Amino acid sequence: MNAPLPVADAARLATATAAEIAAAVSSGTVTARAVIEAVLARIAAVDPAVNAFTDVTAERARARADRIDACRAAGEALGPLAGVPFAVKNLFDVTGLPTRAGSKINRDLPPADRDATLVAKLEAADAVLVGALNMGEYAYDFTGENVHDGPSRNPRDLSRMSGGSSGGSGAAVAAGLVPLALGSDTNGSIRVPSSLCGTFGLKPTYGRLSRGGSFPFVTALDHLGPLARSVADLGLSYDAMQGEDGRDPGQTPRPFEPVSGFLGAGTDGLRIAVAGGYFRTRGLPEAFAAVDLAASTLGVTETVDVPDAARARAAAYIITAAEGASLHAGRLAARPEDFDPAVRDRLLAGLAIPASWVDAAQRFRRHFRDEMLKLFQRCDVLIAPATPCRAPKLGQKTFVLDGEEMLVRPNLGLFTQPISFIGLPVAAVPLWVDVGEARELPIAVQVIAPPWREDLALRVAAVLERTGAARAPVAGV
Repeated sequence: MNAPLPVADAARLATATAAEIAAAVSSGTVTARAVIEAVLARIAAVDPAVNAFTDVTAERARARADRIDACRAAGEALGPLAGVPFAVKNLFDVTGLPTRAGSKINRDLPPADRDATLVAKLEAADAVLVGALNMGEYAYDFTGENVHDGPSRNPRDLSRMSGGSSGGSGAAVAAGLVPLALGSDTNGSIRVPSSLCGTFGLKPTYGRLSRGGSFPFVTALDHLGPLARSVADLGLSYDAMQGEDGRDPGQTPRPFEPVSGFLGAGTDGLRIAVAGGYFRTRGLPEAFAAVDLAASTLGVTETVDVPDAARARAAAYIITAAEGASLHAGRLAARPEDFDPAVRDRLLAGLAIPASWVDAAQRFRRHFRDEMLKLFQRCDVLIAPATPCRAPKLGQKTFVLDGEEMLVRPNLGLFTQPISFIGLPVAAVPLWVDVGEARELPIAVQVIAPPWREDLALRVAAVLERTGAARAPVAGV
């Protein structure tokens, strides 16, 4: 057995990747407890500036780490995420905490008496939950600015947005507070923070991972998934979270299909294309430069038009507004003053959408999915921008895209909405391009694959990471 690292050396693992931490804990070169103490100390020192956490579950984390260390001392095999700290967007149920979903109203709920399914699955793989994370109210947000808890700040520039609605998740990972965080993505809420904060993110296929024990936004569009600082960590966490769960009736039964062993397979034989048309408009130069960098790195020369993407985004808006408003109708009637006014007004507008519009949007959704599946007969993977710009300033209301002044809050997701609308798997990959303003900040591309082919999206992301085009270093907060 290796001698455990001194505490000072163990502290260096606080900002290591999940794979590095798991290897060290499993080998006995560091205890899980030492890693968790180092992470808790870093959260205490750094998070007051970043504001990623709303709850830190320190005693739970220590107890879990001690159990992992006891298992190893007894000679028991540890899981693939042994001792890895993680945190979750506060719309995941965590035993003993009210599931606030970024809201004021939900704080009056009784504490959860059971963890969300994905929390339980990660802990079954010997990961260690260290807390819950800030988010946009009821997930209806792309900025990361929460009026009740304050904004989660971008750790690469504290004057800028972290993105939303999983802003705390993106900020916590980028700041090196945890190597792994869970978020939700209805219209882009994993991919937008990944782009603005500079992390890798995975939105799996709709229905792949269980949503059991999470507070919904739009059941027809909600996805859950991980954010991390390496593609390998995305793969490890995704594999740990697979599996059927009766708590989510919307989950599609699928066999276990691990991706971790295939990330080094490269892109030989893959037909990769750049998404053109809609995806080459309404963005600042850095968004398209990132796509061009990814394409040149991968040797991609083909561009394909994605038919009706603008209509897909419009239809996604209709479904989002109508279903979100229906979910919150009782709260809107009983406690309208306790909502973020911007969220409240969008939900109230959703109550006025005619049912015929929603029906038409759902019919178009089926059509658009069919057309996209035809497109994937010509290519295996698509590359598209993740956001139209780098991280805007906190409080910024508008930006100019393609010569038109547009609102920041709804339009940070203009490239992500058409994709989540039909549930395709996407890896968000952070790139660094010397184009446009704020050149020291990252911006991501989407690597889009056909349904159930998360492996293809992650294989391409891994190539971009290995070449150095994509990277997610810890921010120097």
